[in-house]
Amino acid sequence: MKLRIRATPNAKQSEILGWEDDPTAGRVLRVRVAAPPVEGKANAELRGFLAKTLGVPKSRVLLDKGGTSRVKVFEVPDDAKLP
Repeated sequence: MKLRIRATPNAKQSEILGWEDDPTAGRVLRVRVAAPPVEGKANAELRGFLAKTLGVPKSRVLLDKGGTSRVKVFEVPDDAKLP
């Protein structure tokens, strides 16, 4: 399934803030990430955090779109436990 994320980098700790309606992207899951947006560090941290939170291996969480955008689309397994 596709999971649309609005990521905020440089947080003190990685955490999920909840669902919200974004005027340009639709329904998104807001997530703060404890990594800077430099050289893919925030994307890697977000991927690992999502895998841990959803209870799936990191290899099953794939960044589909938005590598350099705040709004990202991840492909996650259908059996993942969504927050």
